[in-house]
Amino acid sequence: MTGGRFVGKVALVTGAGSGIGAAAARRLAAEGAAVVLVGRRAEPLEAVAQAVTDAGGRAAVRTADVTVEPDVRELITFCLRTFGRLDVAFNNAGTTAAGGRTDQLELDAWRAELDANLTSVFLCLKHEIAAIEDGGSIVNNASIAAVSGTPSLAAYTAAKHGVLGLTRSTALEVVDRGVRINALITGNVDTPLYRRLSGVDAHDALPPAPNPTGRTATSEEIASFVAYLLSDEITFITGAGLAADGGFTAS
Repeated sequence: MTGGRFVGKVALVTGAGSGIGAAAARRLAAEGAAVVLVGRRAEPLEAVAQAVTDAGGRAAVRTADVTVEPDVRELITFCLRTFGRLDVAFNNAGTTAAGGRTDQLELDAWRAELDANLTSVFLCLKHEIAAIEDGGSIVNNASIAAVSGTPSLAAYTAAKHGVLGLTRSTALEVVDRGVRINALITGNVDTPLYRRLSGVDAHDALPPAPNPTGRTATSEEIASFVAYLLSDEITFITGAGLAADGGFTAS
């Protein structure tokens, strides 16, 4: 890579094996970043890394469970040992499995959902902040569940509301270092998780999306916004929840 907003910088992307995370990793690499790809399974990460290197970029793969603190601590050590620094991070890992009415939700399922979607972001922030260069940037994927309610997804919604609050509070703690932390409010994006929740197979057409545009976004559209939020073009924005949701929250 010979040019771009992230030349000379190192980016970390969690949940980088598919969907928004994979697209963001490819976009950051295309703009010059050396990218550390993180996820639980090596095979999809290796496929994304291959796409990055085939395009002339640099990528390293690290399997980790970001709900486990030793894994996260070792992940940051790997990043620094491999590329020598950390400049930007996209905390994208998350999922939802605890569906059903609140009065029927098992406590273990509740706790697992919060671990996957909130504790994971806390642990990544905790260890990224200690390593990130002054003037760096972090984006946490909060989703529209951070600002709206969804019946039968109470645990996921509570966790994502927590991500937005965590983003705001932590951003204020590091503002003196010029480190920016923002939350991404995404909705109706064509990802494996969205298709699973919608009950639509990978190669089938998605139905009209429940937002004013009537369509789902591509992962690449969201990745372009992530790259913008991580770039030095918006150094006056921190502690914000920024929507790329087809007008869902406006309506």
